[in-house]
Amino acid sequence: MRENLHRFFRAARGAGVRLSPAESIDAMRAVSKVGIDDRAILRDTFLLTLAKTQEEKRALGDCFDLFFSQPEPPPSAPDNDNTDENEETGEAPQGGGQPAEGGADAQPTEGLGALAQMLLSQDRNAIAAAIANAANAASLSNIRYFTQRGIFSTRILDQMGIQRLRDDLDNLTASNPGLAERLAAATDGLRDAVRETVSQALLLYGREEAENLRNEILRNAPLARIEPRQVEQMRALIRQIARRLRERYSKPRKRQRRGHLDVRRTLRRNAAWGGVPFLTAWKRKHRDRPKIVALCDVSGSVARVSDFFLLLIHSLHEVVDDVRSFAFSGHLIEVSDILEKKSPEAAMAEIMSKVGFGSSDYGSSLADFEDEWMNAITPQTTVIVLGDARSNNLDPRADILRRISERSKRLVWLNPEGRMAWGFGDSEMPRYATFCSVVRQCATAKQLERAVSDIVATYQ
Repeated sequence: MRENLHRFFRAARGAGVRLSPAESIDAMRAVSKVGIDDRAILRDTFLLTLAKTQEEKRALGDCFDLFFSQPEPPPSAPDNDNTDENEETGEAPQGGGQPAEGGADAQPTEGLGALAQMLLSQDRNAIAAAIANAANAASLSNIRYFTQRGIFSTRILDQMGIQRLRDDLDNLTASNPGLAERLAAATDGLRDAVRETVSQALLLYGREEAENLRNEILRNAPLARIEPRQVEQMRALIRQIARRLRERYSKPRKRQRRGHLDVRRTLRRNAAWGGVPFLTAWKRKHRDRPKIVALCDVSGSVARVSDFFLLLIHSLHEVVDDVRSFAFSGHLIEVSDILEKKSPEAAMAEIMSKVGFGSSDYGSSLADFEDEWMNAITPQTTVIVLGDARSNNLDPRADILRRISERSKRLVWLNPEGRMAWGFGDSEMPRYATFCSVVRQCATAKQLERAVSDIVATYQ
């Protein structure tokens, strides 16, 4: 049972349950107290000791139901020729519909292998146990990808003795065709049961690898070309990125608040005790309170990228103390309250209804920002502009961007377009880049994570 619990914990991690070794030990101690006979109590025990959120409770419950449900092999096909006759006489069916030679005590399965006898006896419990043992021997818990289903199915059947079963089937075909037909049907049922067992294991143990593969594909996919069915998956990926950034940067900030030990002051302070450091003194290093002002182009060409960028920025509250967000196409508005009070879907719908999908006018939008919100920029502020810098041949007002750059700590421009397109057509990127501290292409979630990580790292 200990080995089964270890496999269950690994499957739970693949299902998205954050599970530490200490929590695994606590769960095993709880199981030792409540026992494993009552599945309902065992399920509740895992939910209480392992799951920390409602989402994890649902995932863990589904994982438990899948892990502890064993597939049953389907019953072998009955002998159609003698079914009615057996029902009328009440006699048990004989192999192939023929009476066994030597009377009722004769054993038509004598000389057959153990697997063939098990299949002909239709002992479901024995077959299920044999499949489970063969799956353990074949290390089925190591399955990771759907392309491995055939390999592990073959391994399990080999462990069960499929080669001897084939020989028995060939011999019976020549000596007892009726019994051979029953055995062939039972063999097909066994193969189906093994395939179902492998598919179940793939759901349990391959989910994490499949999730990682899907996320890696999404991380490198152009955000502007994400299909509608992938939007929610991408939002989930952005939340994972935000959680990873919070874990990476919030802990060092907490550790560094106290600073480093000031040896000289500590020794002077403890001179009365012979230099024993009863009282310590610390060097405190002043750190800027991070502030971010984000200006996001939500015109039709980059609206999808801005959606994910705003979601990421507003998920970093533990790292960035002050975030103010603005959206624009033809004119500019502040959207911080909308993003904080509403879900991502509702927030973006409201933002797009107010300023989205129009033709971008960077000059007019920058003028709106200078008129109403220029005082939001201080020497501690990092200004991030997300947009393709295409102003439809209107006045780009680069002079306003220069003044923003002069007032801020840094001005970062993230452009979803490829660098080869900068400066061609109505692109004003070369002119804007003159006043930017950092200019980066930002077309994928991977590039977006790297850019935001670099920005946040400067405050550590």
